[in-house]
Amino acid sequence: MELLSVNLGRPRPVPYTDQPQGVTGIDKRPADGPVRVAAPGPKGTGGSGLAGDAVCELRHHGGDDQAVYAYAREDLDAWERELGRPLANGGFGENLTTGGLDVSGALVGERWLIGSGVVLEVTSGRIPCRTFQGHLGERGWVRRFTRKGVTGAYLRVIEPGEIRAGDPIEIVHRPDHDVTVALEFRATTTERELLPRLLAAGSALHPEALAAARRYVAAQGR
Repeated sequence: MELLSVNLGRPRPVPYTDQPQGVTGIDKRPADGPVRVAAPGPKGTGGSGLAGDAVCELRHHGGDDQAVYAYAREDLDAWERELGRPLANGGFGENLTTGGLDVSGALVGERWLIGSGVVLEVTSGRIPCRTFQGHLGERGWVRRFTRKGVTGAYLRVIEPGEIRAGDPIEIVHRPDHDVTVALEFRATTTERELLPRLLAAGSALHPEALAAARRYVAAQGR
């Protein structure tokens, strides 16, 4: 398992975002050298966990529980075949493009050691938005991406440090439950009856998904 590229985005104006200033950092490109990774702070004030990477829409993106976004090169390749066009590393706005790792099949709470010391923990899947659709230029993309359910994973930073393309990735912890990123995504989007299953992941789960699961269970008990 390998880190194929570390991808960073700079703010740029686009016509397809709801961000108040009309800018987005979704257009990410591979970095040439090492990149510092650290927890950015709470959602709403903290942005990306990667130095030099822009998160412009702080209401919905960034923060400690969405500090880093990873997507598998194998899944980008599958989308290339389906869409009939090339997708570069970073093409989905991901910070980390991985090789040999089932990112959407990762367990919530699973921890990855990248390089010599950076440890990241899986929290949730990526819910597609209007900006993602506009960036790709594919009509109906939000619905299509949701239906496929190959979301990639958001991660929080457990141990900070530097990472670079070519670093090995090792799974150093796998929790004792079956809540994958793909399951979490389905439960919080199209199959809400699955929400109670998310509780098995406990505090490793993204706080918003955990709160949604608890509200659902409480409502069913009334």
